[in-house]
Amino acid sequence: MLFSLSTCRWPEGITFISPEPDVCSNSERLMLLSYKMAKVGDLKVGSYAIIDGEPSQIVSIQKSKPGKHGSAKFRCTAISLFDESKRSFVSPVGANIQIPIVEKRVGQIISVGPSSVQLMDLESYEVFDITPPVDEAIRSKLETGRDVEYWNIMGRYKIHRVKG
Repeated sequence: MLFSLSTCRWPEGITFISPEPDVCSNSERLMLLSYKMAKVGDLKVGSYAIIDGEPSQIVSIQKSKPGKHGSAKFRCTAISLFDESKRSFVSPVGANIQIPIVEKRVGQIISVGPSSVQLMDLESYEVFDITPPVDEAIRSKLETGRDVEYWNIMGRYKIHRVKG
């Protein structure tokens, strides 16, 4: 069976190959390369990691010293970026972990509803719906016509702050 491979270039210089000829659109590129790999021992408080399949921000770290026959352990507590639930994990320091790629963008609010906010990206003029933020301080500032900074993380959107 023959099929053609298409090569696409990511802005940071990463190249990937796909059997789909038209996979180079921005949304599909984000789904294919929505994370990068790093060592668990390199994580710091405030950095991001994918824990239990959910992008999370690390809030506390504990490192134990290696024992006579073992390796150092890494204990971490993190808060999910989307539902603000607490997550934790324990891993050897030398293990790999997925780090989500956070694309920070600016959009304008088109409409605000009880269960969704409609945004227009100010670069691509794409219009899409986002669930309102959990944080009440941000939620109270949402008004039609205001600019917001939103994050695209693993194909999911989050309003991070209201500008102005």
